[in-house]
Amino acid sequence: HGDFRMLVLAPASVQEMADLTVKGFALADKYRMTAMVLADGTMGQMMEPVVLPEDEIAPEAAAAGKSWAVTGTGLAREHNIINSLYLKPDELERTNYERFERYARLEREECRWEEYLMDDAEICVVSVGITARVSKNAIVEARKQGIKVGMIRPITLYPFPREALAKAAAKVKSFLTVELNMGQMNEDVKLAIGCSKPVNMCNRVGGMIPSTDEVLAAIKKEAK
Repeated sequence: HGDFRMLVLAPASVQEMADLTVKGFALADKYRMTAMVLADGTMGQMMEPVVLPEDEIAPEAAAAGKSWAVTGTGLAREHNIINSLYLKPDELERTNYERFERYARLEREECRWEEYLMDDAEICVVSVGITARVSKNAIVEARKQGIKVGMIRPITLYPFPREALAKAAAKVKSFLTVELNMGQMNEDVKLAIGCSKPVNMCNRVGGMIPSTDEVLAAIKKEAK
């Protein structure tokens, strides 16, 4: 009936695509849940220097110390059966509560974001992936024109950096989401801040990417 959560990592560079792929495998193993690396199409076609992460998950070590692991029947233990089918309502309910305890731990310990020029910001841009890179260029130009604007870039879309956005809402005048959606993240920001400040949007869809000039124009509109 819903309530399912998936760990979502949103890279903004080719280097982060590599780093967060390794991190995604580690977190999926740690929390026993699905992890998605949400890289946009532009990022997938970019050529940038990459230093491959040194951390690796050795297959023989992945199951070490995990009583639930499926490692073959050669070990002296009972068979492990891993599924999501619980026909007894009380067992299913208990499993759901256990899962949400895991989600709460994930939100406490694994939420990631980047703050850019937020110390004195009056406008907060929220963006991920390639649009975050475009937004940085627009923010630099807006600063040259005297507009106090900064950015919060979620690195994890789940868990979403709600606390960071709520903290920003206490001092900024408005938010601007720059995204490749019809408002999906815009809604997330509104929920995170309890609609306490205006949340507007600069977006493109269908493979189009907002230009620096478009984002700058949206920032100027917010400043007014």
